[in-house]
Amino acid sequence: MPLAHSPSVVLDASSSLRLDAAPVDYALVALYFVFVLGIGLIARSRVSSSVDFFLSGRSLPAWVTGLAFISANLGAVEIMGMSANGAQYGFPTFNYFWIGAVPAMLFLGVVMMPFYYGSKVRSVPEFMRRRFGTGAHLVNALSFAVAQVLIAGVNLYLLGTILNVLLGWPLWISVAVAAVIVLSYVTLGGLSAAIYNEVLQFFVIVAALLPLTLVGLHRVGGWDGLQDKVSASPGGADQLHTWPGNAMSGFTDNFASIMGIVFGLGFVLSFGYWTTNFVEVQRALATHSIAAAQRTPIIGAYPKMFIPLIVVIPGMISAVLVPQMIEYKQQVAANPDFEGDVTYNQALLFLMKEVLPNGLLGVGLAGLLAAFMAGMAANISAFNTVFSFDLWQQYVCKDRSDGYYLRVGRLATVGATVAAIFTAFIAGGFSNMMDYLQTLFSFFNAPLFATFILGMLWKRMTAAAGWIGLVSGTLAAIVVFVLNETGVTSLSGQGASFVAAGVAFVVDIVVSVAVTMVTRPKPAAELVGLVYSETPKALRTDADADSLPWYQRPVLLAGIALVLVVALNIVIG
Repeated sequence: MPLAHSPSVVLDASSSLRLDAAPVDYALVALYFVFVLGIGLIARSRVSSSVDFFLSGRSLPAWVTGLAFISANLGAVEIMGMSANGAQYGFPTFNYFWIGAVPAMLFLGVVMMPFYYGSKVRSVPEFMRRRFGTGAHLVNALSFAVAQVLIAGVNLYLLGTILNVLLGWPLWISVAVAAVIVLSYVTLGGLSAAIYNEVLQFFVIVAALLPLTLVGLHRVGGWDGLQDKVSASPGGADQLHTWPGNAMSGFTDNFASIMGIVFGLGFVLSFGYWTTNFVEVQRALATHSIAAAQRTPIIGAYPKMFIPLIVVIPGMISAVLVPQMIEYKQQVAANPDFEGDVTYNQALLFLMKEVLPNGLLGVGLAGLLAAFMAGMAANISAFNTVFSFDLWQQYVCKDRSDGYYLRVGRLATVGATVAAIFTAFIAGGFSNMMDYLQTLFSFFNAPLFATFILGMLWKRMTAAAGWIGLVSGTLAAIVVFVLNETGVTSLSGQGASFVAAGVAFVVDIVVSVAVTMVTRPKPAAELVGLVYSETPKALRTDADADSLPWYQRPVLLAGIALVLVVALNIVIG
């Protein structure tokens, strides 16, 4: 997708988007904020150490962290990005959930969480330091910190957009106010405040999007009416099939499109995001045992399968029901470089304005605010942990008191929030937010996954190979992005990100193997808990794992989830 709109242009449509909110809607939104800040105040009383602030004292139950795991991802990526994808591409967007999320979440739970939790690391970059040393650790910690500020900016930009539309405030004021709200409860209660708010936000989001979906379906004549209208719209009946997804992948050849989605999205981008992204892993590290940490992403996989029904479908409804979205889609189909006041990112807002009555509109607004705050809080809470432990403590001020690092964490929260205010406006330059996010993931997550999986499975891999491979993979992804942006290559949709991710993964593996062959590995004794072949089963499982009831056994739960997601692909694909 071209960078079609500047931030100021994106919101010129706000006059036509202004929501007719009544006092009851404002009251519902205000009540939600009272609960959010109340949770932050309650959580503050339980923070007495850095482990309490950054990892909730490693004491939370799996059902709480499982819902928080999925809610932390229900930010801009899910709500605005996926509804925008639904409006633009239709059913192929389901691949982001059924191919590009659930399998990797199950792999994280079954294979990788025992290493993360069993090694007692406080962050994913810390695992990198133990496996590869300070070179790879510093590269990973810095790139992760930058990525979190950029992605927090996405959530903050969209959160500010909602306040702009609701209240008519200038965008910069809306962004600043939204930042203060998130900053308040994360600074007060740390990860516990973020996680318990994420559980609340999960239910608020569902309560907002389910009525929107049902009312929207009623307005278009039910499921059959939606299919008829989508088939008659630009893009045609291909939007009603998840495969081959040519429009989304950017490939005209069906086989190339399927391979791009399966390898680029389903393997490299998906596994890179879900298995190495500390934003998600941090929630599992807050549990009380290895088995509970394993169950966290597996529990999250169950709602993840069905979230597209209340996120993607509303985007599709908006594209065939809302006059502004219908006109925009027709204009873009006729001229891919078309610039206007409407973008796909606004699909959900236009649908809310079109179909929700007062009262339900307040619930819908609270749901969107909940989604963006959940996403931003997850980014900020992960950033402050990595900054405090992996950068400040490791490279700037070592051997200080625990209270000192707790203060550093709170100051890092403030700093990251201020930085996110400035990065928020970068996000406004993309007419489909998923283009921006997938670009970031191809830069940061794809090469990281290559380094992780090779280092975890191959004990011979050396420290030098860790950081050199990581840097090489990242640079390869940037080269692919630049080539596409300058017109040397031409891929529409998210195809450029899929290719960049695939290239980054392959380059990282090749360079890592080559460097390993000419450098010296660590002694095997130093790889216990870090490499699969060197870690006894006793260190990767709980002592009472065999006595757990069936519904608490990670492998069985993951197997059931895998069967369900395969069935969904077959039935709807």
